[in-house]
Amino acid sequence: MSSKSVHERSDRRAAAGENRLPPACAVVVAVVVYALLPSAVLITNRLIVPGVEVLLLIALLVTNPKRMTRQTRWSRSASIALAMLLILTNLVALGLLVSQITNGESGGDLLVAAMQIWLTNVIGFGLLYWELDRGGPVVRREAARPDLPDADWRFSQDENDDAVIEVSRGSSMKSGWIPIFVDYLYLSLTNSSAFSPTDTMPLTSRAKMLMGVQATAALLTTLVVVAFAVGSLP
Repeated sequence: MSSKSVHERSDRRAAAGENRLPPACAVVVAVVVYALLPSAVLITNRLIVPGVEVLLLIALLVTNPKRMTRQTRWSRSASIALAMLLILTNLVALGLLVSQITNGESGGDLLVAAMQIWLTNVIGFGLLYWELDRGGPVVRREAARPDLPDADWRFSQDENDDAVIEVSRGSSMKSGWIPIFVDYLYLSLTNSSAFSPTDTMPLTSRAKMLMGVQATAALLTTLVVVAFAVGSLP
């Protein structure tokens, strides 16, 4: 296979916009999970917040139904607002969950709620990272690299251009690789699991602050699960 065909196959920037389906499905999962939380960890009617999130998602789907090819100031603000709404309401649910535990409340529904909150934490921050880094999914795909905003995160593909050939051919410099939603979801997953960066490093202050908030929330959620486990011991 020629080097040209390898470049064309691996260059994500050559495709006509990032696929809208993965982030849309992630939002739907987060909305459903939040709507199924116990009433004890909700600050309002369980359908109000999911209803607002669904309306924002529908508006974004109208703008880019299949591929992320168009971006306006409104659509970018709405996308960031959707991710922030998922995160903030989830953090409030976590605070109420911790309050329930410290007040001596127990029950299987609260244990399930902790798992739901952890999952929503992963999705919400993954969406926010995806939207913020290098100007967002549309700019990352369409702008020339010298014109891209400064990166918030450094992926392994951004620094392996001098590795062995079977690794370096997939690097950002040689293949035109750019991160897509699944890469930011993985970043969010590992940060929520390890409570720290793993293979993707934060570069800006806002990236470090966001990852710190996410890791702290994930740690608190994990401690709730541990508390349940210890409390169930004979």
